[in-house]
Amino acid sequence: MNLQRFFAVFKARNIEFFRDRSSLGWNLFFPVLMLVGLSFIFSGDGRPSYKIGVIELSKVEAPFIQTRHIEFIGYKEVEIAKSKLANHSIDLLIDFAKQTYWVNEQAPNSYLAEKIFLAENQSFIRQQTQGKKIRYVDWVLPGILGMNMMFSCLFGVGYVIVRYRKNSVLKRLKATPLSAFEFVSAQLLSRLFIVLFMSCVVYIGCNLFFDFYMLGHYFDLLVVGVLGAFSLITLGLLVASRSKSEELIGGLLNLTSWPMMLMSGVWFSLEGAPNAVKVLADFFPLTHLVAGARKIITEGATLADISYHLGVLVVMSTVFLILGAYLFSWNTER
Repeated sequence: MNLQRFFAVFKARNIEFFRDRSSLGWNLFFPVLMLVGLSFIFSGDGRPSYKIGVIELSKVEAPFIQTRHIEFIGYKEVEIAKSKLANHSIDLLIDFAKQTYWVNEQAPNSYLAEKIFLAENQSFIRQQTQGKKIRYVDWVLPGILGMNMMFSCLFGVGYVIVRYRKNSVLKRLKATPLSAFEFVSAQLLSRLFIVLFMSCVVYIGCNLFFDFYMLGHYFDLLVVGVLGAFSLITLGLLVASRSKSEELIGGLLNLTSWPMMLMSGVWFSLEGAPNAVKVLADFFPLTHLVAGARKIITEGATLADISYHLGVLVVMSTVFLILGAYLFSWNTER
């Protein structure tokens, strides 16, 4: 490992990115435009239905569970469900076993959901909880930043390497003392630096206008961002390890990114989704990046609380990196 050659490639890749104004502008303004648009589209308190949390939902046989236009979400732990109610994620919480329900005094929908519930159940004990409301723009923030990181990681590494291979840049680099490990390491760390730098700029800039909700610690959020970005970068390396066709790699990267964007909880919560969808989503690194960041921001989770997501990201990164390094080729097409 020659550090001088390594930093020469690292520096060259960073300069190449920042000189590309179209790519730089896209990474800066796309997430900003998405946040602004969604903040207007989903502004206001009105929703077409109510979400009511139920403790041990699978064991409840009360007639109220069959009420139409209400989404019932099951929880096993009361404290987790109460935090969801405090953050306005659900409108009411009911424990049928203990004949108790909780309302959020600061939520209009909680008041109306309580009236609907009391029409059939008047013997329950009433409890209260309070909490700052999480706007949709606060909830969707980790998803948008994660999606932007995903596209930047996959296309910034995968597409660039294939372009280098097609233009015989890799073939010429192979004739130099630069090793494959030095080149790949420089590419990975360069993209990691760029992705984290751009994400921080976007977050800080948008926070001045939106005043984002934040319960956890920024250091924990940074750790999740680093692991998530590295996992996505290594995935991009794996996808581009052999091909030298820009058309093919474009299709492969889209095939990789679109399922993650739709099924990783970027736009909507996976709570209440079919188990098959949840199992499939667990195989996507973006799922664990978004879920971990969202728990830190909206629930104040610590690194220990999201250790499962961190562990999965580490395992995925290791597997993608080993396979990508093993399959990597300077100038051949598979």
